[in-house]
Amino acid sequence: MRFIFSGLIVIFLFSCSSNNVKIDNSLKRYFDENKVDGCFALYENGTGEFTIYNLPRYRDSAYLPASTFKIVNSLIGLQTGRIVNDSMVIKWDGIKRPVEAWNKDLSMYEAFRVSAVPYYQEVARRIGKDTMQFWLDSLAYGTQKITTRVDTFWLDNSLKIKPDEELGLVKKLYFNQLPFFKNNQETVKNAMLFEDNTNYKLYYKTGWGSENGKQIGWVIGWIEENRHPYFFVLNIESPDQNVDMVTIRMKILKDILAKKGLMQGKM
Repeated sequence: MRFIFSGLIVIFLFSCSSNNVKIDNSLKRYFDENKVDGCFALYENGTGEFTIYNLPRYRDSAYLPASTFKIVNSLIGLQTGRIVNDSMVIKWDGIKRPVEAWNKDLSMYEAFRVSAVPYYQEVARRIGKDTMQFWLDSLAYGTQKITTRVDTFWLDNSLKIKPDEELGLVKKLYFNQLPFFKNNQETVKNAMLFEDNTNYKLYYKTGWGSENGKQIGWVIGWIEENRHPYFFVLNIESPDQNVDMVTIRMKILKDILAKKGLMQGKM
């Protein structure tokens, strides 16, 4: 079974009334004040309201998924048994890396939370190229291409994905509509829950990579208030090689969510 994410925006534009689809250029200020370009989309599942900034980039442009691919890598690993459960530990290889949180034995849950590239590279090697390709094809995930190594293809621009496809992915994950066992989807969603308070629950996965001399950043996921999900995708880029991507991407996301009246438990 193939799950088609491409063209999600087209489906929304033609299935929703014009009142439900809003191109919000006021959001440009959040990109400008952080000196980045990009796009943003927010879909309120309950009402079908869909807000987009920079529609051409959102709909038509594809970028390396970087660590947002850990969502799919986790699902495939769990489904194939290469990851037994989210407590499965892969031992540190002893190689010191710039991110100190990666330099130790990690469980899947821990590796996902600190976005540990070495852990997921080992998972990908255990999955193998043919099996990985099978699942990319089954999901119709982005360009579905593995033209380089199985442990780098989501990082080195072999594979690319559009922002609207990323939004389609997290929406289907929320409703357990991906072609994986429900418990595996629930396991990944549990790892994505980074903020849980009386006002909201914020589920997401970040990504950061380099493409054509520019730094590419992602945040994809959803915010849930009063049991109502709002799905989002943020994609940004900067030519500044020293850009503080870790801080900027979350600042832009939260500034926009707050502008939309979210994160207050009132929606």
